[in-house]
Amino acid sequence: MDEQSLIEYVTRQRWYGAKSRTVSHSEVLDTVTIRQAEPQLSLALVEMRFDTGAHDIYQLLVSGGGEGGGGPSDGLAEDAGLAREIVSAMRAGMTLQGSEGMAEFTPAEDFSALGRELGAARLVSSEQSNSSVVFDDALILKVFRRLEPGINPELEMLRFLTEQGFRNIPALGGWYGYSGGPLTATLGLLQEYVAGAIGGWELALGEIASAPESFLDRLGRLGEVTANMHTALGADANDLAFAPEEPSVESLGLLTATVDEEIARVFLSLPDDDERLAPILGRGEEVREQLRLLTHAGSSGRVIRTHGDYHLGQTLWKGNDWILLDFEGEPARTLVERRRKRSPLRDVAGMLRSFAYAATAAELTRDADVPEDWEERARERFLESYLETVDATLLPPGEAAIDRLLAVFELEKAVYELRYELDNRPDWVGIPVAGIERLMHQAAEAL
Repeated sequence: MDEQSLIEYVTRQRWYGAKSRTVSHSEVLDTVTIRQAEPQLSLALVEMRFDTGAHDIYQLLVSGGGEGGGGPSDGLAEDAGLAREIVSAMRAGMTLQGSEGMAEFTPAEDFSALGRELGAARLVSSEQSNSSVVFDDALILKVFRRLEPGINPELEMLRFLTEQGFRNIPALGGWYGYSGGPLTATLGLLQEYVAGAIGGWELALGEIASAPESFLDRLGRLGEVTANMHTALGADANDLAFAPEEPSVESLGLLTATVDEEIARVFLSLPDDDERLAPILGRGEEVREQLRLLTHAGSSGRVIRTHGDYHLGQTLWKGNDWILLDFEGEPARTLVERRRKRSPLRDVAGMLRSFAYAATAAELTRDADVPEDWEERARERFLESYLETVDATLLPPGEAAIDRLLAVFELEKAVYELRYELDNRPDWVGIPVAGIERLMHQAAEAL
């Protein structure tokens, strides 16, 4: 495949993440043949080099060889059923050699569904950064497109949680990766597909509109599940990638500096003629000072591996319990950042902010009459269950210290939300404004 065809093909894909950057050069770094018979399927590692000198490496699954001037074609887009070849390679534990490195396919232990016959296959069309194929509403294969050196956090987290006996995740079926040549990286993983479940966000909007009290009970259970996840993630002191640690002075300083810079940047850019911003206009220095006081007010507990991008949209409800999804972390962060240990309260803060969004979204999109105190009661129900269940040694000692650190993480989330809503959804800007105002009031009382 010639270079120009390769650039044009990759840059028009939904999963291509650098559409605002100029590509100066592209080349195929290695190719591994998965299926030799027609229709052929090959795995290609492609480098996209930008005019800045930076580069990304993407995984392509190419059908038909892409030779002879016809240009490449996406094997999964052409025929999602070709993904069966990847699952078959996992089942057999195959190692396939490329010209520079090799692809290894690994089955998970005790996953009986891996042996089932694979029938209907469909490509999930809603994903932005990866590609996923669902088989018979029983299995889902996730293909990572933009690759970074090292183990993918989602695979690492799922393997560890499975070993710890945490059950509120889809079962892991297998994975495949590449080593040697240009990099060593996780290429994809296979999981149980949770059929018949409802997304936590959709469930929240529906029940806040029709039965807000019953959803509070579900949030109590979500608090327990979240606590069990964090307890499991902090349970092995011998695994260096997961062992709980005391946060360093440097990490606490970095947290404060990062949030402080974001507050300064966002508050300087606030328009002074928007009435919805009135409660926080001109109060940037006040918010920054409260942040500094909060982060120096006492112990911050221990840091562990966390979900990293935790909100209602990362959950499913099936039967009478919650299933937690998508342990990759925040997509915009590097793999190193996503693997960094953090306070479990950062996950908690993300979920609490999600409740604020759910209440407002139910009003805006479902014409719901949400009780004025619903968000506060949702927070209380979730936190009460969480704090009763979690391993307390992971958290700061005492309710006041927990509240202070939680306020720091909620402030971080709310300031990010404010910038996002101003840029993308001005009608929703009242949600982060109310959150920042509440946190300022809470901090003033606590200090």
